[in-house]
This record gives sequence, structure tokens and C-alpha cells, in this order.
Amino acid sequence: MKLMFRFALLLLSGTMLSGCGSMADPRQWFDNDDANLEPAELVDFTATVEPQEIWNQSIGEASEDLSRLKPTVHEGILYVANAEGELFAMEANTGRQIWMVETGLSVSAGPGAGEGLLVLGTVEGKLVAFDSRTGEQLWSQGLSSEILAVPAIGSGIVVVHTGDGRLFGLNAVSGEQIWLYDHKVPVLTLRGSSSPVISGSSVYCGLAGGKMVALSLDAGLVEWESHITLPTGRSDLERMVDVDTDPLVYSGTVYGGAYQGDVAALGEASGKVFWKRKVSVYNNMAVNWQQLALTDAQGFVWSLDPDTGSARWRQEALMNRQLSAPALLGDFVVVGDFEGYLHWLSVEDGSFAARQRVGDAIVAAPLVVGDILYVLSTDGRLTALKLPE
Repeated sequence: MKLMFRFALLLLSGTMLSGCGSMADPRQWFDNDDANLEPAELVDFTATVEPQEIWNQSIGEASEDLSRLKPTVHEGILYVANAEGELFAMEANTGRQIWMVETGLSVSAGPGAGEGLLVLGTVEGKLVAFDSRTGEQLWSQGLSSEILAVPAIGSGIVVVHTGDGRLFGLNAVSGEQIWLYDHKVPVLTLRGSSSPVISGSSVYCGLAGGKMVALSLDAGLVEWESHITLPTGRSDLERMVDVDTDPLVYSGTVYGGAYQGDVAALGEASGKVFWKRKVSVYNNMAVNWQQLALTDAQGFVWSLDPDTGSARWRQEALMNRQLSAPALLGDFVVVGDFEGYLHWLSVEDGSFAARQRVGDAIVAAPLVVGDILYVLSTDGRLTALKLPE
């Protein structure tokens, strides 16, 4: 892989010699003058659908580095935070602001929402909880490292994944620690973390080093660990196979993907590997009964059969356009890019159906709730769209 040699001197001259380190988003590693890595020019096509804007709001500066600082919708209310620490609550259908609080935090991930709480992670390793009705701060808990994953909330427990590989289970009322799962982080990792996902009495999370883990929600005990990808190669960079994608739990299966590794389907109860396919992934994925949609490290958009992992189609015309994670809405796969374009692709064959610009770069994954797609660009523009009737 070309980038392995490209960054050898960088690694030797940096902090990697003395201990663990992390590298930023792979989309930002490359020399913009390298012709082989230039973003693909947009192709012309005849649009077959015209997505309609419902509303848009400005929420202040977002961040190109923080893809896990993204909106969430809970019980009809949309919650979102910006890089300046402002936390917003809006009506999801209209965009009308309900409240806004200035937290004063250096927010790096969230909000997670549930059970009357909103939780934000910070670059200093604090987890801070707020009342979802009013925005009032309820508690704050200092953890071991920077938080770059969206916390999950369920059954009175907040689960958070810190940058040093640990998973904490905290009391949702007080913030007190209930349990800790400690995972050794490799010498070199991507700057990012898989967000924990709660399903039933279990919590699932991807780990640096190529593993997925399932823990009991109440006690943090290991139910299973499974390799999505085994590290290979002689250098730390070659062996970097982080599972930074959030687990996708769907119909008894957990889907995950590793950078420089594989996409895999695992048994929800057992961790048994149903199938693997060699695709390098660091963005989240989207799934339904028909397909598993993903964007790979080259900027290709894939549709895989969720039962077998076989490729249904691959769209290569967006190569190196620094794509966001995909979303599935109706008959379309939707991805954002570094210039603020939303690309609507047919679920049948990956052909282009629509394109629209909504702001600056789209880093956070578009969010689909019901029949509405929400997208946040790095200039802080939050837009809600839907397909025509």
C-alpha cells in the first residue's frame, strides 16, 4: 500500500518512538500535490430525483477532525453540539430551536441521547451529562483519555469508549463508575474510536487492533471477542487495523469493518464470523435487508449483500473525494464529500440519481430518521431533506 512508505520518515521522526500514538483521519494524510490522490472530477448525469430541503439552521462551527460530533434525534427532538461547546435542542421536523446552552466544553464527540440524558465527550477526557428537556448540566466525570466516540445510554448505564482503548460503564444518574473494560492499544492507531452500541443486555464495540468485543451491559464482563482482521506486516503502520466503525446490529448479526483490513459479519450472540470481505474501511456503514452500504478508504462506494458479503455494485467515480459514511433513504445510498456535495446513488446499481451542495465539507455521517435525512457540514449548516412524495 503506497501510504505505508510515504509516512515512514514521519513515523520515525515523531512521537511513535517513545510510546503509543495516533494518526489523524487518513483522508488528511496525503500530499495534495500527488496527482494519484487528486479528487475525482464530478461527472455529468441526468438527475432522476430532486430531494427537497425542509429546513436548515446554522449551529456555529463544526470540525473537519471530529466526525463523531454529529446530530442525533430522540423522541422527536434533534440534539447537536458544535466545536465551540454550544449544545442545541430543535424540533426535528421543523428545525425550530427549543433551547441552547453554552457548555464551555471542548466537545469532541456526541451527543449521546437516552433516558432523559444527553452526554458529551471532550478532548480532555471528561464525560458530561445534561438534562435533555432543559439543557441543565447534571454531572461530569473525568475519564482516562480523550473521547472520540459517541457514548451510548441504556438500562441506567452510560457506556463510553476512550482513546486509550478503555470502555467505561457509568451510572446514568450519578456518573459514578460501575465497571471498566481495559483493552491494550497498539503502538500506532487512527485518531478515532468505535462508538459503543447497546442491544438488549449487551454492548458491542470495535477496538484498535482489529477486534470486536461484546460485553454484558450491567457488569462489563466479556461475552465474546472476535477478530474482524488480524494485524499483518512488519511495520506498525502496516499492522494498523483499527475497527473504528460503529457496530451495526441488525437481525441477529453485528457488522464491523477495519482500516487496512476486512468488513465482516459476526453472530450477535456468539461472535462467530459468518463472512469477511477484504475492504479497507474507517467510516461507519449502513444496513437494511437488501444491502450493506459503505465507503472505503479510496472513496469507492460499495453495496454488499448483507447475508454473504458478495458485492452487488461498486461506484468508483467519487474516488479521493473524502467521503462521509453512507446513509440509506428510500431507494438511495447517500454520501457527502469534502466540497459539501450530497451524492444520491441508486440502491439498484450505484448510478447517480441526484447531487446537491449543502455547505462546506461533510464529515459526519448523514442521519436518517423516518423519511428525513439530516446532514451537518463543517461550516455549521444543519440541513433536513426528504424525497418528493
